[in-house]
Amino acid sequence: MSDPFSVMAFSRHNLVLHALLLENQTWFCARDFGRLMGFHLSDRVVSKLDEDQRHTLLIDYHGQLEKRLMLSESGVYALLVYHYAPGNRLLREWLTHQVVPALRDAGPSKNADRPMLSLLDWPEMSLSLLHWQDEGWIRLRDMPYLLLNRTRRRVPVVKPWWRKFLEVFQSSKHSVG
Repeated sequence: MSDPFSVMAFSRHNLVLHALLLENQTWFCARDFGRLMGFHLSDRVVSKLDEDQRHTLLIDYHGQLEKRLMLSESGVYALLVYHYAPGNRLLREWLTHQVVPALRDAGPSKNADRPMLSLLDWPEMSLSLLHWQDEGWIRLRDMPYLLLNRTRRRVPVVKPWWRKFLEVFQSSKHSVG
């Protein structure tokens, strides 16, 4: 028998959600998540999810070893979309802004030497950034784009002819009247 996975318990409106971080992926107990949604997650409902969005794991559930159906982060968000309810927006925000970051922060630090990929997103462009050994690394092929955007001057916006005409017309209308 394999070792059980240790889960973290999160509480929302006196309901508990058991979740864990497995290979840098967040997984949530389907039964707990259904209770939070106020919706019974039957086998038929869960079978709508892709294979990689559901998995049965042996977990330490309330101090007892139990096999539980676990849902991936993408599976949970898919269920929130499939079964819309007005309260689901707040549930999604809670998961996104509190539960998932807490799981990632509490995750094992044994992979501190492992490179992590992130994305810098600006209005003009997006840039992949690799975090490794406490430094950010940018791909060499992205450097010309980064330098081009940094040195490029903003070109003044040219107004269309009809807007110029409208401004002249409105200013002459006010000066005459």
